[in-house]
Amino acid sequence: MTAQRMFQRDEFKVSMALPVTAARAMVAALFMSLSVSGLAIAQTPGAAPSSTTPGPLLPPLAAPTARPGQAMLSLSAQFSGNRKPIRSGLVWRVLTESADGSPPKIVARSNEAEPSFVLDPGVYLLHAAYGFASATKRVTLGAQGLSDRLSVSAGALSLAGSIGETPIAPAQLNFSIFVPLQGNSEGRLVASNVKSGELIRLPEGTYHIVSTYGDSNAIQRSDVRVESGQVTQATLHHRAAQVTLKLVAGPGGEAFAGTAFSVLTPGGDVIREAIGAFPQVILAEGDYVLIARQEGQVFSRDFKVEAGRDRDIEVIAR
Repeated sequence: MTAQRMFQRDEFKVSMALPVTAARAMVAALFMSLSVSGLAIAQTPGAAPSSTTPGPLLPPLAAPTARPGQAMLSLSAQFSGNRKPIRSGLVWRVLTESADGSPPKIVARSNEAEPSFVLDPGVYLLHAAYGFASATKRVTLGAQGLSDRLSVSAGALSLAGSIGETPIAPAQLNFSIFVPLQGNSEGRLVASNVKSGELIRLPEGTYHIVSTYGDSNAIQRSDVRVESGQVTQATLHHRAAQVTLKLVAGPGGEAFAGTAFSVLTPGGDVIREAIGAFPQVILAEGDYVLIARQEGQVFSRDFKVEAGRDRDIEVIAR
């Protein structure tokens, strides 16, 4: 693993002062402190990540019409530690608690960085979501109005893959992000189908990354630490190659169309099946058995995959 820091660290903390019953009704932020291993990481400075937020944003509710007795609630958010304002990527919700103990009710929401709401004076729960990170706070809105700021502890993660020093095309990679639990590195799924270069906002902590290259067994796993206030760029290094399968009458001959191929481990486990004249398969480094079926006849050969060496694998029909 290699690691490079390219910025000043920004520390944050989440401001939360809620009773237990109210806190259970809010979205829980994930905060962990684990270890990092097995991949190239670069962390970069800059403003809050602004390109990716999980799921579609909810449309903002129309602001209520002001009437006598109402007050203005103005909100903003900052990164803890350096107190720099968060300029984008926020989803705000303002909730009110009910007297009968039922879950808090959303009375206003906004996707603006610094929204203002016209509300009746009273006690409200504020929730600011920043990707998968969030902060909550209870405030009392008086007749004179209130301006408040929440602190959010979060970083962002951008993933990529490579074969040696050669980057893997983003279209061939797929990532899943997990929160490790005790005894289980893939304890809780945070995000799936994450694409190379996509920016994912996360609470500070350690995450388990599963990188799939192609659609067979070229899978790489590693842990990565997301630091508060930083964009972490992690590259997972695969040991795999792309092979083209062919059934031919002789070495270098024309491939037979409609051939059914099966790629097996030496122990007989099926890794991949494909049909065609020359299907392409991405396989992890190792030893394999290739079986080709054509018009009721079965042919086979052993072959080896070496990391980064893309090549044709020919089965001779004889």
